This record gives sequence, structure tokens and C-alpha cells, in this order.
Amino acid sequence: MSPFEVILQTLFPSTCACCGEVLAAGERQICVGCLNRLSETHFSAMHDNPAERRLMGHLPLVAATAVYRFQQGGTVQQAVHAMKFHGCTELCQMMGRQMGLDLLHSGRFDGVDLLLPVPLHWLRWLGRGYNQSELLCRGIAEVMPRQVLTTSLVRHRYTRQQSLQQGSRRVDNVSKAFSVRRVDALKGKHVLLVDDVLTTGATLTACADALAAVPGIRISVATFSIAM
Repeated sequence: MSPFEVILQTLFPSTCACCGEVLAAGERQICVGCLNRLSETHFSAMHDNPAERRLMGHLPLVAATAVYRFQQGGTVQQAVHAMKFHGCTELCQMMGRQMGLDLLHSGRFDGVDLLLPVPLHWLRWLGRGYNQSELLCRGIAEVMPRQVLTTSLVRHRYTRQQSLQQGSRRVDNVSKAFSVRRVDALKGKHVLLVDDVLTTGATLTACADALAAVPGIRISVATFSIAM
């Protein structure tokens, strides 16, 4: 660290994206305390886990997992909000690496060919400047080397924020919002759809509905968290 960086760090110390406390030496983005409070699901190694049961019957699913439990007011929710709304892009990739380790150790996702982030509409991307699901994919790819495709699945219709919708409105909100381009890049591939939160599964189902037209495609799902 240069003298200038030392001065900056002294005057404006880095803080935890979740609790806001000043980070200790060696900590990045999130403090050890908050990292330890992220509630793991251990779903990745489990067949017929709650994430799979939530999605089964709604999309042609090979396997699914969610790595952490999302609870209102909890550390996982704070992490999601930091990644999604507070510009914590480095945290996104860090948490993606954690997801990648979880997927890799399970062995159930070894057959995945491509990583496919749930896309943002271009207007929302302009407002946010990044897609947190794409950055999660980038982190996963550092641990579990796979190509990240960002141009094959697109959100062609602007939708209201899913977290503000209730019940069947979630399904209506994202119905027919996605489409597939570059079909040849997906033919016969096993893709891993990646998103930040699994709630009802409406968004992932809408993505799968668009992907279902691709010949020979197989779909698995991994989300950073699951609302329980």
C-alpha cells in the first residue's frame, strides 16, 4: 500500500458492507463476524432440497441450490442489499467465489457447461451500472471455470422490482419478459442459471420458459440465497 493509500485508509477507513463497522487488517468488503453470520443451507449436496422442491414442476430442472438462507433483517439480507443497491461490486464477486466453492465441493454441478446470469433490462442496468447476477457468475467462474454468457438470454421487457410484488403478481410481472438470442451457443448445453435471491421462483421460471425453445438444453439453478 502506497503512503497516499495509507493516508486515505486512515482518513476514510473501509467499512463492512453488512454491519458498517470498520474492517480490520486483512478483511475485505465484509467483516469476519458478518461472514460467520451468513447462514449456510448446505443444499448443494442434497438431492430434493427445498430449492429444488420450490422450482420442480415449474421448469425442466437438472439440479438446483441456494447457498444461504435469506431472512428479514438478517446478515444475508444486508449482503444482498449491499450487492444489489449499494454498488458493492467487489462483494458480488467475493460471494460468487463462495458460491463456486459450494458448487464445486458438492459435485452435483460438475456437468454444467455455461453460466447464465438472470439478465437486467438495459434501463435498470443504466441506473445500477452493473448486474449483480453477472458478477456472481464471474466469481463462480474463478473457482469453477466455465464460460459466462451475457448475450444469449435477455430481458426485453422492463418490469417492476420483484421484491415489491406479492403472490401471483410476481408471475405476471415477469411473464414473457425474457427472450433468447444466439440460440446456437446454447444448443445441447447444460446451463446454470444464476441469481441473487430465490423467493417464489417466478423470475427463474420465466427465464426457463424462454430457454425451453433451445434444442437439447438442460437447466440447473444456483442462487446466492433463498427466502425461507
